[in-house]
Amino acid sequence: MKVFYNKDADRARLDGKTVAVIGYGSQGHAHANNLSDGKIKVVVGARRGGESWKKAKAAGLSVAAPAAAAKRADIIMMLLPDEAQAEVYARDIAPAAKKGAALGFAHGFNIHFSQIQPRADMDVILAAPKGPGHLVRSTFVAGGGVPCLIAAHQDTSGAAREIALAYAAAIGGGRAGIIETTFREEAETDLFGEQAVLCGGLTALAEAGFETLVEAGYAPEMAYFECLHELKLIVDLLYEGGIANMRYSVSNTAEYGDISRGRRIIGEGARAEMKKILAEIQSGEFAREFILECRANSPTVQAMRKQAAEKPVEKVGARLRGMMPWIGKNRLVDRGKN
Repeated sequence: MKVFYNKDADRARLDGKTVAVIGYGSQGHAHANNLSDGKIKVVVGARRGGESWKKAKAAGLSVAAPAAAAKRADIIMMLLPDEAQAEVYARDIAPAAKKGAALGFAHGFNIHFSQIQPRADMDVILAAPKGPGHLVRSTFVAGGGVPCLIAAHQDTSGAAREIALAYAAAIGGGRAGIIETTFREEAETDLFGEQAVLCGGLTALAEAGFETLVEAGYAPEMAYFECLHELKLIVDLLYEGGIANMRYSVSNTAEYGDISRGRRIIGEGARAEMKKILAEIQSGEFAREFILECRANSPTVQAMRKQAAEKPVEKVGARLRGMMPWIGKNRLVDRGKN
């Protein structure tokens, strides 16, 4: 597998071009500001007068309604939430976009699961940073970058791949590494990673550990430190040098406990559920379930958010983080700005 860097990308593919970033959430704010810092002409597409409109304006960016932004653009990046993209594309983007414009995504969901049927005259590209938008932005500002995946689903111009590569490099991916993939591979592996490991698996594991200790009579504060707070320390070691690096850094006791007990937690039962989750993603079952949930105004998600906010692990954590003010300094997520 070849990895591409800035030297491999033809920046001229973006020269004189206008990029419309549709949406100004986690990924949208990162793409728009990184491109703007690189002297690429950017217009943010957002609902007039909404919070995203105000945040983009405050960042010094040009802002317009989605249709107006698309009309001005040579490259249109769809960075709204997955569930909102199909409606906005059909209503605002498809009727307004220039003939031959490139339509871009940072996640393969809507193309792979056929929620968006792109116009035949458009290039359809993927430039997907492998990290949350707040890290895409903060890492770029610090002089680094987040690795990116690129793909070309529809190559009408004959240069879709080169445009995707140039775009990924411009948002910082060329500093860290860019890998070519497909919309299908990106969508399915991304969903699986989020559900089974990075978000679903991790939060369920941390909550279960916290609750097990508290139910056994240990102080909630101790349980929080051991099962959630210290996760960052371990993840930083994994990020820096993989599993072996983490095991080298922790104590011999911790390493032995890891090797001898970890598979009892993530055993055959957990692996069987992972396979079921992957099958649900591959078949489109998860996509259909998610789309129906969103069309019903997300009742399940809203109920679970309320329940989660009331859990002891969240309340104990908020209190303990309040004792550590340095955590909040230079925070990645500032809801008033991004």
